Amino acid sequence: MTSQVRQSFHQECEAAINRQIYLELYASYVYLSMGYYFDRDNKSLPNFAKFFREQSKEEREHAEKLMSLQNQRGGRIYLQDIKKPDRDEWGSGLEALECALALEKSVNLSLLELHKVATQHNDPHVSTCKIILHMHRKVMAIPKVNLDFLVMLRCKLFYWLEISICEKLFLKSL
Repeated sequence: MTSQVRQSFHQECEAAINRQIYLELYASYVYLSMGYYFDRDNKSLPNFAKFFREQSKEEREHAEKLMSLQNQRGGRIYLQDIKKPDRDEWGSGLEALECALALEKSVNLSLLELHKVATQHNDPHVSTCKIILHMHRKVMAIPKVNLDFLVMLRCKLFYWLEISICEKLFLKSL
């Protein structure tokens, strides 16, 4: 049955919003996995755990806002089974941050596609929606998971690893 409030809402926009909802929920699921991975007794990195759980909450909130938008426009929400994260072990904090950066990039690409579809179908309600613009700015900046930060962290890790290896070689030579 069609919604009584649906007006000038193209089916492709509705489908794109549903895809974005799925991706936001998937990202939330991945971040939740990361958060509790770093909360394990053999990892015990509470700040990483807290950071990733906060990211999970934020992604879930994005999905909920998109669901509200879908309802306001008279669209239908079609939820899908959420795929499990590609991995259960996230390695070091650096590895997890690199995975998070890749995830944020894919969420951003999907968001750009949503905006493109809305623009193609002259849907100003979706293309200029505050929720979508806010999410786009957040992801474009990628303020928390910054590539420069990851590069710097990787360089420092290699530096300390190199020192550690040199120390071991030096001690063996004695």
